[in-house]
Amino acid sequence: MTQDTQSSALQGALVGGLALALGLYFAFHAVQGEYGLFSRVQIEADERGLIVERDALMAELAALENKTRRLSDDFLDLDLLEERARDVLGVVRPGELVIR
Repeated sequence: MTQDTQSSALQGALVGGLALALGLYFAFHAVQGEYGLFSRVQIEADERGLIVERDALMAELAALENKTRRLSDDFLDLDLLEERARDVLGVVRPGELVIR
């Protein structure tokens, strides 16, 4: 082999190695990186959990809005008012049995 062919083969190997290293770098970050596939799976799982939490909070909010409406001046539910007063004040009628 001559010096020219040796130099050309070395340059080819160097360029090939550099291309391989660059390819591996980008492949690694496509899978493991901040915006990679694993991060996407984690973000989607977090999204599903937050949607479930949001739905539970919306149901709780609807229940609280219902109780608030039932205790408002426009519409007063006497049974609910008595229940809340008994719960807050801890009052029972004589002869009542309280089960908790």
